[in-house]
Amino acid sequence: MGERLLTIKDLYIEGRSDETWTPIIKGVDLTLDKGEVLGLIGESGAGKSTLGLAAMGFCRDGVRISGGSVDFDGIDLLNASAATKRGLLGKRIAYVAQSAAASFNPAHKIIEQHVEAPVQHHVMGRAESIQDGIELYRRLRLPNPEQIGFRYPHQVSGGQLQRAMTAMAMSCRPDLIIFDEPTTALDVTTQIEVLAAIRDIVAQFDTAAIYITHDLAVVAQMADRIKVLLKGDEVEEADTRTMLSSPQQDYTRSLWAVRSFERPMKPAVATGAQPVVSVRGVTASYGKVAVLHDVSFDIHAGRTVAVVGESGSGKSTTARCITGLLPPIEGEILFDGVPLPANYRKRSKDQLRQAQMIYQMADTALNPRVTIGQIIARPLQFYGGLSGSALRKRLDELLDQIELDPKIYRDRLPSELSGGQKQRIGIARALAAEPKFIICDEVTSALDQLVAEGILRLLARLQDDLGLSYMFITHDLATVKAIADEVVVMKDGRVVEQGEKNEMFAPPHHAYTDLLLSSVPQMDPDWLDQLLAQRGVDNIGDAAVDKM
Repeated sequence: MGERLLTIKDLYIEGRSDETWTPIIKGVDLTLDKGEVLGLIGESGAGKSTLGLAAMGFCRDGVRISGGSVDFDGIDLLNASAATKRGLLGKRIAYVAQSAAASFNPAHKIIEQHVEAPVQHHVMGRAESIQDGIELYRRLRLPNPEQIGFRYPHQVSGGQLQRAMTAMAMSCRPDLIIFDEPTTALDVTTQIEVLAAIRDIVAQFDTAAIYITHDLAVVAQMADRIKVLLKGDEVEEADTRTMLSSPQQDYTRSLWAVRSFERPMKPAVATGAQPVVSVRGVTASYGKVAVLHDVSFDIHAGRTVAVVGESGSGKSTTARCITGLLPPIEGEILFDGVPLPANYRKRSKDQLRQAQMIYQMADTALNPRVTIGQIIARPLQFYGGLSGSALRKRLDELLDQIELDPKIYRDRLPSELSGGQKQRIGIARALAAEPKFIICDEVTSALDQLVAEGILRLLARLQDDLGLSYMFITHDLATVKAIADEVVVMKDGRVVEQGEKNEMFAPPHHAYTDLLLSSVPQMDPDWLDQLLAQRGVDNIGDAAVDKM
C-alpha cells in the first residue's frame, strides 16, 4: 500500500429527532492508504453510510459531527472552508451512490452530467471530457461506449447506469471514492461485470476506496481490509482473508452465518388444480421493440413462484402485464380461470384489489410527505370504504401484522423509518386491499442480509396465515432457495426453464440457469479472479454488449 491518505480519529456523529441528539457513530477510528480498498460492513443502521459520508467531511441534514477529526491528505475536513471542500469534492474525493436511478438527473443526458465535474474543476475542457467519458465507458465495459452517454438515464439498464456513475466518479481521477452499496440492486451476472469493472479501474488509477456493503461475499472480492460496525460502534477490523477465516467477535460470526432461513417445500400441486394466476402466451412490446415472447406460467393458491433472470430479461415487464399496466399484444392473463381485461383501466375494483404489488425501492414507493397511517389508509378507504374508528382499527391491525407498533409508527413519516421498516409499510399497504395475489418485485434487494431475512420470514408467515399467492421477482438465488416453491427462469423476454425449486437447483441445468447459479458470489477472496479466468474477461464484456 502507498502512503496514508485518510485518517479518522475518535469520530462521534449524532442525529436529531424531536430536538434530541442521538449518537450514530461512537468514537470510531479509520485509516486508509493510497490505492487501498477498505470494506465497511454491518447491518442496517450500523452507521456505514454515515461514516462513509463523514470521510468526505459531509453530513446529511439533521446529522452533526460532535467530536473527533477527519484528515484527508493533510487537510482537516471538519474545519476546512466551504471553498476548500468545493475544490475537493468531485475532484479528489468522489461518491458513488446505491441507487444510480435516483441519483442522475432524469432531464439531462448521461454525458452532460458526466462532464460537469471535470469542466467546473478545470481538469479538462468539455470536448476532451466527453472523449474521456467515452474511454471510461469502454474501460467499464459499457455497450456502445460512443453512443450510450448520449442517452437519458431511463434509457439504460440499472447495471449500465451504475457503471456510468462509476465513470462519472472517475472523471477527475480522484484519490478517494466512496462506493455506497453500488451493486446491491443488480442481478448476479450484471453484478460480476460491475464488480470487475470497479476493481479494475480502481487498480488502474491507484485510487483508494471505501466500499460500503452488507453483502459479505461481495466485500470479500473487493476489499484489502474489512471493518465491521454495529450500531455506530466498531466491532473489529482485519485484513480480508483473516476476517473471513477467523473472525474474533460473536457479532461478526453471526453475520457470516446469516441466511439460515429456508421454508419447507410445499406438496406438489394437485393435477387439475386451477391456478390463481395464469399467464398464457403473453407477447408484449414497448413501442416497436418486442420485450416479451410467448411467456406462459401458472401461480397456484398459497404458493410462491420465483421469477429470476438478469436485468432486461422481462421479469418486471411480465408483472406489468399481469397488473394491466402494459397490455400484451398477444396472449392473456387469467385470474381464477377468468380472463382479465388487458388494460387495468377496464378492470373492476374487485379485480384490481385481488392483485397487489410490493416495490423494490421503498424509498421511492412511499410518499415522503404523508404519514405512515395515511399511506396505509388510502387503500383501506378506496377498496374497503372504511372511515372513522373502523379505519383506525383496521390500520392498527395491519401495523400489528407487519410487526410494527401502531402507537410508535402510525404518525411517523417515511424518512423516520429504516429501509426494512419502509419495506414492511409497503407490505402493509398491499395487504390493506385484502388481495389473493401479491407481486413482490425485488423486495429484499436493497436490504442488508439480516433485515432481508426478517422480511422473508414475515412474508412466509403472512402467506401461511392468509393463504396468499406470491410472484417473487428477484435476482438473488439465496432468496429463491429460502422462499420459493417453483422457479421460472427468464432470458431476453422468454421463459427458458421452469419447475419445482428442488428440480431447478439440481443439475443438469439449462445453460443460462447454470450461468446464473455460477454467478452467485462466494465467501472466497479468490472467487472473482477464478471466475474471470474461467470465463475470460473479454467474454464478460461481450455479455454486457449482448444484453443491449
